[in-house]
Amino acid sequence: MAHKTIVCAAQIAPVYMNLAATTDKIVASILDAGKLGAKLVVFPETVLPGYPYWTLIHDPFSARGRFARTLYEQAVRLDSEVVARLRQAASEAACVVSVGINELDGGTIYNSQLLIDADGTILGCRRKLVPTHHERITWGRGDGSDLGIYETAIGKVGSLICYEHTNPLFRYAIQSQGEQIHIANWPGGMPWTDDLIDAAVRLYAIESAAFVVSTTSVFTPEMAHYLGEEASQPLRLGGGASAIVAPGGKYLARAAPDEEVLLTAELDFGLIADWKHIIDGTGHYARPDVVKLHINQSKQKNVETTFNPF
Repeated sequence: MAHKTIVCAAQIAPVYMNLAATTDKIVASILDAGKLGAKLVVFPETVLPGYPYWTLIHDPFSARGRFARTLYEQAVRLDSEVVARLRQAASEAACVVSVGINELDGGTIYNSQLLIDADGTILGCRRKLVPTHHERITWGRGDGSDLGIYETAIGKVGSLICYEHTNPLFRYAIQSQGEQIHIANWPGGMPWTDDLIDAAVRLYAIESAAFVVSTTSVFTPEMAHYLGEEASQPLRLGGGASAIVAPGGKYLARAAPDEEVLLTAELDFGLIADWKHIIDGTGHYARPDVVKLHINQSKQKNVETTFNPF
């Protein structure tokens, strides 16, 4: 593992509900990040092909045909040409890539984080454990089978999505596996989450002694127009809050809220040891004789079959 490495938080907007055009944009951003020297590039929550903002502003019945059907048509299958293009771009840029996707599996869409290694290999695709509030209209639930970290050439990488960062057990489950770089992604355009994101990413960096690469989208006038005039009240144009945070909670880089940008910073892994010396919540600062966490990492199935030859 390199002692220092450059990472990138890609604060971009999707070409909303357009899978092909958004893929083009992400591929171009991956290649540009590689030219900047980044060895990891992180994209926003479900940026491919966009976050279902309509669940905040339209009733479920009217939104079903107007918006939800389009999301099904534009969602991402892991065996698709879209994913093949992302893998090729990661390989060409020689960097690890994390992309927030609407993952379609069978008849259910999941809020997922697709992680691709620098050689184009799929490391994993973790699903949000519990969609938050209005999101349950759109997404299914993940399980503990992907609640882990991945060994990469730049270090041990873990991830959580949006409000998962408010659950201390979810956080501890990832941190206990030796995480060094944490990926956090969020939708953007929601002003009521700005303070939460600030608190969540800095706290995560403090309690984990890991680096945090946190990325949001940017909410554009085109997206607002697509959603209708109802979007003008709760949502906010721009609304980006991407950042890169060091162990201990210090910001290394922060993006302006209204710009699409490839935000970069250099990580010095020596800082991890400095902060672990003070607080190692899964080591010398833990008390398993008092409190401990049980993690079920088995894959959950709705149907199990037993073959009986007689």
